[in-house]
Formats: sequence, C-alpha cells, structure tokens
Amino acid sequence: MLGAALQTAVRVLYPPRCLSCGGMVEQDFGLCGICWRDTPFITGLVCDSCGTPLPGESNTIEHCDACLQIARPWDRGRAALLYQDTGRKLVLALKHGDRHDIADPAALWLARALRPILPDAPLIVPVPLHLIRLLRRRFNQSALLAQALAECLKADCCPDALLRPTRTPSLDGQTREERFATMSGTLIANPKRRAQISGRNVVIVDDVMTSGATMAAAAEACHDAGANTVCIAALARVAKDA
Repeated sequence: MLGAALQTAVRVLYPPRCLSCGGMVEQDFGLCGICWRDTPFITGLVCDSCGTPLPGESNTIEHCDACLQIARPWDRGRAALLYQDTGRKLVLALKHGDRHDIADPAALWLARALRPILPDAPLIVPVPLHLIRLLRRRFNQSALLAQALAECLKADCCPDALLRPTRTPSLDGQTREERFATMSGTLIANPKRRAQISGRNVVIVDDVMTSGATMAAAAEACHDAGANTVCIAALARVAKDA
C-alpha cells in the first residue's frame, strides 16, 4: 500500500517524459507518438551482413552492394535504426549528452532486430574506446548498450573483451578505403579475456555503423582470440554506404 502511494507520488513529481522531445508520455523510457513516427526503425528486408534496409521483399538471404564488394570478417549483422532524424538525435544524446537512460530502450530495439540471427549462448562484446577518449567522455556508450542488450537477451557480457591500444583519428570525412586503412589492426583482444572469447559465439555491439571498418577490426580481434562465430549489432546504421 505504502509502496503504491510512493510510486504515485513519484509519478506526480516526475511524470514520464519522451526520450526524444521531453513531452509527456504514458510510460517511462518511451517515445511520444510524433517522435515514434519520426524514428526510422529498420524493418522488412535487410542486408544479412550489415542490417541496412533493402528494397523489395524476399524470403532468401540478401546482401547490399557494399557487403558484396567487401569481405566482411563477421557472419551476420543487424541494426535497429537508420542514423537520421530522431534516430540520429537519440544516438547523439546517448553518446555526447550523458543520456544513459536511452541505453535500456535502445537495447530493446536492438534485441528485436537481432533475435532472428542470434546465435546460441552469445557473448555480448562492445566496441572499445581508447583510454584517453574514455577518460574524457567518462563512459563508453557501446558498453552501456552491450550490457543492456545482454540483460534483455539474458546473455553473457564481457565489457572489456576488446582493447583499443592505438589512438586513432576521427573517421568523419574519410572515404571507405581510408576508414578501413585507419582501423586495420587497431583493436585487440584483452589478454585477460581471450579464454572467455575462445570458442564462443560473439555479438559485437556499437552505437553507429557507417562503412563497417570499426566492426571489421573488432571482428578480426575476436577471431584472433578464437571466437567460434561473430555477429555484429549496431543501434543505428548510416545507410548511404549501403
């Protein structure tokens, strides 16, 4: 009785707000009708390697042009959103706005996209940040997503499975070829976690996928540590490179 009264009082003082615009919503960690409409969730036919949406309908496995041209060092992949409109706004709020509250609902969206290809007994692994960037940002948004996703899927998570010993420049403005050259060999398996990766079906998690260069470096590091299979999961996909 007291607990219900306290919960009611909290809702009166702190009513649920839309994750995107801050407007009133019925439940915590939700989107209002307008923001839900403007959030580009990826549905329908997608590339089986990177999750980018494809035109038409098909019951067979399909791949986008980029994944047909580039050898992907992972098995399958999915993304929850397109990196545009409200999707971009939510990713930037999580990444740069200290909006940790976005991680839990984002993980639910990502889990929904990932379930059709989810391997048995997956190990959820985030893309790492370099130590200097981690100290400046104070958190790794991909690790927040990975931990929340693991809870949704009731799966194991290893937040420090991979390391980024090399401080790479920003990939913004680089061509696809430049991105792959920049990221090649920059991620490694944590020596203390190689045994946890070996023989496991790994799912690599990142906030945004553009060319796939970062995911490729992470996948290669997991394979080097003896991963059985590697899938990728991005909260948002930049579709222009598809």
